Amino acid sequence: MSIRSLKKKQQKTLKVKIVTMETEMELNCEMDWKGKDLFELVCQHLVLKETWFFGLQYMANGVDTWLKLDKKILQQEVPKEDPLKFRFLAKFYPENVSEELFQDITQHLFFLQVKKQILDEEILCSPEASVLLASYAVQAKYGDYNPSIHQPGFLSQEELLPKRVLQQYQMTSEMWQDKITAWYAEHRGSAREEAEINYLKIAQDLDMYGMNYFPISETKDNSDILLGVDAKGVHIYSRNNKISPLKSFKWGDIRNISYNSKKLKFTPVDKKAETFKFYSKEQNVNKLILHLCIENHNLFLTKRKVDSIEIQQIKMQAKEEKARKKKEHQRLVLEKQLREEAERGKEDLERRLFQVEEEARQANDALLRSNEAAELLAEKVQIAEDEAKLLAQDAVEARHELQRLELAVLKSKDEMRMMEKKMRECDMITKKLLQDSGRRAKEAELLEQDLQKAREAEQIAKQRLLELGTNCQPLSAKVLPQDTSENGNDNKMLRQDVDTEYKRLSLEIERERMEYLEKSKRLENQLNELKLEIQALKQEDQHMNNTCPWNSNQRFRYNMHGSDTFLPQAYQREPASPYYISPVGTIHSCKEADRVPYSAPVRMVHTLPSSMNGRENQQNARKVEKCDLDIIYI
Repeated sequence: MSIRSLKKKQQKTLKVKIVTMETEMELNCEMDWKGKDLFELVCQHLVLKETWFFGLQYMANGVDTWLKLDKKILQQEVPKEDPLKFRFLAKFYPENVSEELFQDITQHLFFLQVKKQILDEEILCSPEASVLLASYAVQAKYGDYNPSIHQPGFLSQEELLPKRVLQQYQMTSEMWQDKITAWYAEHRGSAREEAEINYLKIAQDLDMYGMNYFPISETKDNSDILLGVDAKGVHIYSRNNKISPLKSFKWGDIRNISYNSKKLKFTPVDKKAETFKFYSKEQNVNKLILHLCIENHNLFLTKRKVDSIEIQQIKMQAKEEKARKKKEHQRLVLEKQLREEAERGKEDLERRLFQVEEEARQANDALLRSNEAAELLAEKVQIAEDEAKLLAQDAVEARHELQRLELAVLKSKDEMRMMEKKMRECDMITKKLLQDSGRRAKEAELLEQDLQKAREAEQIAKQRLLELGTNCQPLSAKVLPQDTSENGNDNKMLRQDVDTEYKRLSLEIERERMEYLEKSKRLENQLNELKLEIQALKQEDQHMNNTCPWNSNQRFRYNMHGSDTFLPQAYQREPASPYYISPVGTIHSCKEADRVPYSAPVRMVHTLPSSMNGRENQQNARKVEKCDLDIIYI
């Protein structure tokens, strides 16, 4: 073959691009091929045997036109493009998909086309049916629902519902996805072919399923109605309602369809029925309507005839193929279930192995911890034994110390009783001294009164002597010497008596003063001795308080300097007289509001002068009465 002849042969072929609902393919066809040749080539590539439902569609003058199979391709009004573009679509729709569709490829192509028409709202569908159809579509694409794989949001990129349905309710895309997923989980176990045929079973009951609409009018001027052609017949619709037809003509009721220019006429089988006439503005539309009516009518008649041998073979092969695929699907489902069970068993075994390993590890850790705890306990036991020995020794020592302290406490109690006894004696001595002091004061007052009376008597006697002397001077020369001597003797005797009485009183006061000084000195010595004993007892008590904590709660009122300290309760006494002794050494009357309890024995020193005259005796007697005492607190 020469190069020129090859070039001529190459020029006789043209490129064709076929677009299906799933794929695209490019084919080479000859220039003189008819539409039937190209259609058969496409069906061979798709391995499609139910060819009577499909056709090749192209766009001519803005109208979707079907490629005629009995005419050459280039003699038809196909667009002059390179390559030529055709869409392989379902041209006729079955009345019952479960009985008329046998091949899986046929069902799949119908499923894809009907799904697209529903999403593009060429077929109107209720929201409930849309959700159910979407769940079958998801089952056909993704298989069985698996929560571990199909997480929430896996449908976010999928177009599953018409926009009209999404806008009809105030629901988010996530809420729609949840509803679809809930239905999708109910289809578990369904194969892809089963899910697609279930989808088509629901879709074929929709009013707009398989319907081709064309604008027509009953007169030449108006175009206000629609003509619908499907597998069941011809229907007349209004412009605003494509669901409920105004009139319907089934294929079995139509005897003849005639075409004349823009006029179409349906002649019913019933001769008494009225003939339906309508017009279309474009001649191509009328031709398309006529072609669809003829093909649908022929298909309707073919379905009611006995199937040919070829169709019977196709159905048998399809049934066998479906049975084989069903068995294979069941086998795959069983294998999948067994594999899932094996995987679950494996996961269970792995989980149990992990649990056993974890338990072994925990047991090993517990054993190590128990060994460490045993060692620590052994050390603690040894330490406890050592501490027990030390505590036993401390207990023995504490017992001895307790016995010693008990003896010391008994001794201190005896000493305290002795000291209390001495304190009571001191109180009695003090009371006695105070009584003696009062008595001496009264005696001093009496003596002072006697002394005052003596002085007054002396003054009176002196005055009388002076008077007598002045009165006797003129008579001194006349009176005898015997009389003079007698008066002088009387005056002398009177002076002697006064001096004698004065000396006697002075000696008696001096003697009492000396006795009082001796008693005061003796009492001072006793108080000093008592002070030393008390200081010694205080030191012992302080030592006992340092060693015995139970003696620390004993209370003391005043120390020897007059400040607040703790004293035994036995030392807290009320004053023995209606006077109390203040810290500065003065005596005050004991009123109920400002009474200060008598705190401790006191040492009283009362110093009297060595020589006393009348005024000094009076002052000393007042001092004794006021009880100006020098107080020394023990």
